[in-house]
Amino acid sequence: MAKALGFDFGTTNSVLAASQGDTTQSLSFTSAAGTTDSMRTALSFMKHAQLGAAAVKIEAGQAAIQQFIDNPGEARFLQSIKTFAASPLFQGTLIFARRNSFEDLMRSFLSRIADYAGDGWAQDYKRIVVGRPVRFAGTSPDETLALERYGRALSSFDFPEIHYVYEPVAAAFYFAQNLKKDATVLVADFGGGTTDYSIIRFESHAGKLTAVPVGHSGVGVAGDHFDFRIIDTVVSPLIGKGSQFKSFDKLLDVPSSYYANFGRWNQLSIFKTLKDFTDLKQLVRSAVEPEKLEAFVDLVDHDEGYPLYQAISATKMRLSHAEETEFYFAPLGEKSRQTVRRSDFESWIAPDLARIEEALDEVLVTTNTLPDGIDKVFLTGGTSFVPAIRRIFENRFAADRIESGGELLSIAHGLALIGERDDIERWTAMAA
Repeated sequence: MAKALGFDFGTTNSVLAASQGDTTQSLSFTSAAGTTDSMRTALSFMKHAQLGAAAVKIEAGQAAIQQFIDNPGEARFLQSIKTFAASPLFQGTLIFARRNSFEDLMRSFLSRIADYAGDGWAQDYKRIVVGRPVRFAGTSPDETLALERYGRALSSFDFPEIHYVYEPVAAAFYFAQNLKKDATVLVADFGGGTTDYSIIRFESHAGKLTAVPVGHSGVGVAGDHFDFRIIDTVVSPLIGKGSQFKSFDKLLDVPSSYYANFGRWNQLSIFKTLKDFTDLKQLVRSAVEPEKLEAFVDLVDHDEGYPLYQAISATKMRLSHAEETEFYFAPLGEKSRQTVRRSDFESWIAPDLARIEEALDEVLVTTNTLPDGIDKVFLTGGTSFVPAIRRIFENRFAADRIESGGELLSIAHGLALIGERDDIERWTAMAA
């Protein structure tokens, strides 16, 4: 009998792994977009006449992206739904006149990837072990609310046991399988929405690996914030940020709140349904530079949020290997073609880097651990490739102690490994 299923419900990507004794295996997902072992955390909804007038076809992951691209203007697209989990302000979103709560969205996502997993999902699992960040993303996040929402969504799937484990703890378990001797390990997990740290002491007794959690910390800042800095500095001025409109005999600034919604690309499809977007369209007539606001409206109307995200993400990735690169986004034309320098990018993300480093200080101070007391540092997550991030650790720890790997799979496999333990309660985080 398969014992445990590890579910890494990520901001950007999600992975399922099943335990098989002392080993684990990723579940593969076969959808209209092909077969993969990770899923983009995305949903698309489209009315489907063949299923009935009120029926909606739901796709997840890469299939959701494909449905959205193939049906512009018809499919409703949502990404990074995890970022809404801890927000009391998020009470749901309307999709074809039906309000969907966070629980509905999480349930829909897991239902679809379960369908894509086929026989891999249809096993007699004793428990599901779900990753959770040390600090949820968002302003004043309510972690109790987030876990209540997780619980209500997961309870639909009839698992005998549901457990929650800090994501960096799971990554540490995955990493520890390759340790050759006892070690105190610091794991830094850089996700899309959160950065989390865990310090764990691993020891071998009678040939069996044991682990003692030393401490955790985290902050709701990560890769998506870096993307936002590029959008806010490079793209937003092209679509009206900092411009003005006429109101009677006065010149007023276009509200900056519009660009906060746009910059955080996962909220763009929701922004399209809000009164703010209606107000924005009305401002075009009185704008001093109407062509900029028209470009903004066109990007939203034509659902260019995902292509823009791809262009921004690719720019960020190139800056990990080059001192400068060119940004270009075709829907905005030649005016979008700009040189982006790594030094400038690092100055834009300086406030985010400071918060990430403060969270590292927190876990070292609260556990009374000196840098020399860390034997291994394991960096995981795509943002760990950003040179400014790596310098934070190279400035504190010897280079030969820093390792990375398993950027997409480590958490899910670590969760499944923890699911095999008889003392699983020792490793679980607070549940609602």
